[in-house]
Amino acid sequence: MILFIDPYNLKCMRRVILLLLITPLAAFAQDDLLGELEKGTKPEVEYTFATFKGTRLGNGHTVETKNAGALEFIFQHRFGPVSGGAYELFGLDQADVRLGLDYGITDNLSVSISRNSVDKTMDGYFKYKALRQSSGAKTFPVTITALAGMAYKLSPKDFEEGSGLENVDRLSYTGQLLIARKFSTNFSFQLMPTFIHKNMVEFNEVNDQFALGVGGRTKLSKSVALTFEYYHNFNLPDNDDTEALLEDPSFYLRYNSLTFGIDIETGGHVFQLLLTNAIGLTERAFITETRDDFFAGDIHLGFNVTRTFQLKKSK
Repeated sequence: MILFIDPYNLKCMRRVILLLLITPLAAFAQDDLLGELEKGTKPEVEYTFATFKGTRLGNGHTVETKNAGALEFIFQHRFGPVSGGAYELFGLDQADVRLGLDYGITDNLSVSISRNSVDKTMDGYFKYKALRQSSGAKTFPVTITALAGMAYKLSPKDFEEGSGLENVDRLSYTGQLLIARKFSTNFSFQLMPTFIHKNMVEFNEVNDQFALGVGGRTKLSKSVALTFEYYHNFNLPDNDDTEALLEDPSFYLRYNSLTFGIDIETGGHVFQLLLTNAIGLTERAFITETRDDFFAGDIHLGFNVTRTFQLKKSK
């Protein structure tokens, strides 16, 4: 018997067999290609920006640094206590100022120099943003910035002859960590552990003083926010030491610094309107030498105004 196969059916069978062989190979090649693409697509790191709008929270610093090549001019002004009443125009007859320049060496490193009229103090600092809050491929919960500063107290102009005091006694040093988290677009919170060393101290003071600051910012609108800042100094003299007051008239009562403010962003600068019990605007002054009691009505109206100039093109 002779088996007859239709050439047309044979051709169709060949096509079917070829299709059955190619299909799994194509599927394998597609899976392999998708796998390679997935390997090459890494999740991005998303860094948090603008935890605070400026480099100052109130009297003290925020975690923010200036961008590379940016020069910031800061004008800080504190009036007298509102408890002075109408005779002192509720403090407006008095004024203390600080003029400063902050420059961004890199996006994470800033340097500053300034002059404060309180005690005619010159101060400078380095500020480095070491870690940034991030999400995505790399998650980190907070931004951490380190600050190292030094202040030179020009007042009094001359020490009394025979006092034994030298220029080095005018120096003080500040070391600070600024630790902040932006919880949402509307709320940021910051901790500020601080160490201050003063080469020369007043009656009943210690040379090394430790403080912990807390602060925050709550946005009310796109350009307006409420702020607060409080520093608790663990080494303040005892204000109930009446014997010290009688024995040494140079002894002054000291209080922890407290500040409430409103931030208003207006294009190229930030305007901060503040209520505080501190007039000194270096860490040495407002953390260790605040002599007014906020809750007794010794509150000072003040403001900070900043203006930034871009001296180098940003990359």
